[in-house]
Parts: sequence; structure tokens; C-alpha cells
Amino acid sequence: MNVKNVMRLPNYLIWPFVFTGQLLATSLLAWHLLAQINFAYPTGYKLLDLDKHIAEFAPLNRHIHGFEFTQPADHWNLFAQITDAVQHDGKGLAEISFNLPNNIQQPLMHSAEIIHLQDVSHLINKFYIAGSLGAVIWIIFFLIAYRQRLIFPRARNIMLGFCGGIFIITSTILAIGATNVFYWFHTKVFPEGHQWFFYYEDSLMTTLMKAPDIFAFIATLLLVALIVIWGLSTFAMARALKNNHAPITAAENSPKIKSRSGKRSKRK
Repeated sequence: MNVKNVMRLPNYLIWPFVFTGQLLATSLLAWHLLAQINFAYPTGYKLLDLDKHIAEFAPLNRHIHGFEFTQPADHWNLFAQITDAVQHDGKGLAEISFNLPNNIQQPLMHSAEIIHLQDVSHLINKFYIAGSLGAVIWIIFFLIAYRQRLIFPRARNIMLGFCGGIFIITSTILAIGATNVFYWFHTKVFPEGHQWFFYYEDSLMTTLMKAPDIFAFIATLLLVALIVIWGLSTFAMARALKNNHAPITAAENSPKIKSRSGKRSKRK
């Protein structure tokens, strides 16, 4: 019995772990990279006409007044502070504020908004854990595939699986309604009793983001970034396995050649 064959893992076990780990890891990388540029909020700000939205709803806020006097640069800076806080376990959320015309600092959010963003931060922490575990799984099983000199699956099959999965998920979301999915998701992932829905008149946080519109913009950016990172990493894996798959491997795995070599050994 060949010891190497005993230690080999079957292909059908290796590739699901490779691609699942890759998807988790590349999703996390896409998120992390976009977080460094605050999810291109200034671009979304202009595309979604957030200046007009803020000018309309800021004066109507029932809790905090004076936000209508702020400028676009202030809005970009406030969103950047929120992004930084939720990326770091919610630290600094309560300190986020803006200046009134008389230079008095006014807190941007009330307690319910701060609690909600802390919940968001805890969810992001879990995402980082899942993505990091995915990266470990990806590396381990790809190294196994590399060591076993496996042939990379056909690009056509991979693209069909990846694009097919995105198509099914996107079609399902559109069929149900992006807003309905957004609200359902919130009811499942956030603690019961914690407020997560805010009217524009009750939340400068929601007004600043024109939620949920800004999340559709961010989701589009994440999808584009994911496709690029996933595509590049898939190409890199295929190239690595192709270079590792020496011509002699095919000869060693050919039954006919093994049979002939066996006959020669008998003559000796």
C-alpha cells in the first residue's frame, strides 16, 4: 500500500474548503480596504444628493438641533468618525460631535443611536473573526492541494459557480425587495429590544447616511471590490498549481505507463 495515497485527501473534500475559505477571506479584505477610504462616502454623498436630504430633514430633528448649519466637509468627517468607531469596537461613538455656528459642540447622536452602532460594531467584530478563520482554512487546504499537485478546476466551472451564486442571491433580494431584506436582516442579527429603525426626524445618524440608500451604494462597492479581489486570488491559485504541476506528474499518474514500467521490471 502506498503511504502517499493513504494520506491524500479527496478532491471533493479539498475544493469546497478552499473556495469557501477564499470567499470569506476575500469578503473581509474587500470590507477592510473600503473601510480605509470610508466606503467612498463623499462619492455616495454626491450621487445620492445627501446635501439636499440633510438640508431637508436636519431642521426637523426632534432631539438635536443645528445640524442644518453644517457643511458637506463636516458630513464627510462625521461619517469617517463613525466608520472608524465601528471598526474599533465602538470606541469614541459618544464623543462624535459637530460645531454649532456659535462654536459650541453638539453631540451627533442620542443614546439609542449609539447603542445601535455599538451593536453594529460587535457584528463587524464577528465578521472579522469569520473572515480570519476563512483565511486560515483557505491557506491550509490550498497548501494541501499544492502538496498533492492537484489540477485546478476549470475556469468555466468556477465562474459559473461564482457568478451563478451572485445571480441567485441578487435575484432573490430583488424579488423580495432590498428594503424588506434589509429590515429582516436587522431583526435577526441585532439584540431584541435594541432600537435599529430610526425615522429621519429622530436620528441625525440616519439623516447623515440617508439610510438605507447609502447601504445600497456601499453594497455595490463591496460587490465590485469582492469580484476584483476574488478574481485576482483565483487567478493566482490557478497559476501556482499550474506551475507546480510538472509534466512528470502526468506520466506518473498514467495507468498505461505504470503498466509498461512494471513489465520492464519483471524482465530484469
